[in-house]
Amino acid sequence: MQTLTVELADRSYPILIGAGLLDQGEYWRRYIPGRQVLVVSNDTIAPLYLQRTLAALDGLQTAHVILPDGEQYKTLEVLNRIFDALLDARFDRGCTVLALGGGVIGDMSGFAAACYQRGVHFLQVPTTLLAQVDSSVGGKTGVNHAAGKNMIGAFYQPRAVIADTDTLNTLPDRELAAGLAEVIKYGLIRDLPFLDWIEENLPALQARDPAALTHAIYRSCLNKAEIVGRDERESGERALLNLGHTFGHAIETGTGYGQWLHGEAVAAGTVMALDLSRRRNWLEPQDVERVVKLFQRAGLPVTAPRELATDDFLRLMAIDKKAKDGRINLVLLKELGHAVICDDTPTELLRATLDAFCC
Repeated sequence: MQTLTVELADRSYPILIGAGLLDQGEYWRRYIPGRQVLVVSNDTIAPLYLQRTLAALDGLQTAHVILPDGEQYKTLEVLNRIFDALLDARFDRGCTVLALGGGVIGDMSGFAAACYQRGVHFLQVPTTLLAQVDSSVGGKTGVNHAAGKNMIGAFYQPRAVIADTDTLNTLPDRELAAGLAEVIKYGLIRDLPFLDWIEENLPALQARDPAALTHAIYRSCLNKAEIVGRDERESGERALLNLGHTFGHAIETGTGYGQWLHGEAVAAGTVMALDLSRRRNWLEPQDVERVVKLFQRAGLPVTAPRELATDDFLRLMAIDKKAKDGRINLVLLKELGHAVICDDTPTELLRATLDAFCC
């Protein structure tokens, strides 16, 4: 087991990474301060890991709620099922909401924990690569709105993140690839040696080599923990973690939630961001091609969906959470391994990128 800490003063918390952690409650039950635990999962993950999780919680008062699986169910209506389960079990303000699943389950469980009785304890047990390297860390919680992804939510930190790498053995190849998009992101924004390592070790990651996966999760979480520790609420540096996300969220919203996996949309959006960086004369064409080839090797899309036109992207990007005072904030690259936040991108260059991808 490897351990990292997200340093947030009195709200600091550990990230535990290792094989078999789900069955080793002695390592993580210490982060459950009360005796009441609601396990939130979905109908894909629950048949695989719910009973094992409940067994690790033996001796505590437990209840569970099973949600439908998919981004299209990340709504206020479905969120209400978590509140129903908490109230039906008569859980009090000392209870813990435990998220057992991927990013959707983690985001919804965290938002429910932030709201129930104005805040109860929260534990992340991510079971997808994307959740283990990104969404379970940092305290972003929420649900989608028809007009935009994650537009309703709160910052609410967990008491711990328990990343059992064995759960990745049951992860579909498409979901594994989606997680690799976020792993690659860390190399692009601030950790060029990690990007080099990913290129060399991609076959091992795709083969689910335990050592390679553990290293990728640890290095990704290390990068995110450092950023979150300095900028918890995304007032500055944390926005760098959104490389590709403004384009990607437009893809997810515009095509209908669930059609593209989040990591797939981020991959295509990252290529668009790199193309725009090249148009600003910050990247060389060979830099962009290097990343395109890496995404392709990982089995990820590098083009935008055909059904979205340039004006569709501009409309959706204008209501993204990162837009401010009528300006679209974009994360671009000055060079590989060096991301910057830009609110001054010339409209003609943005349109040129969108036109190139939306033809």
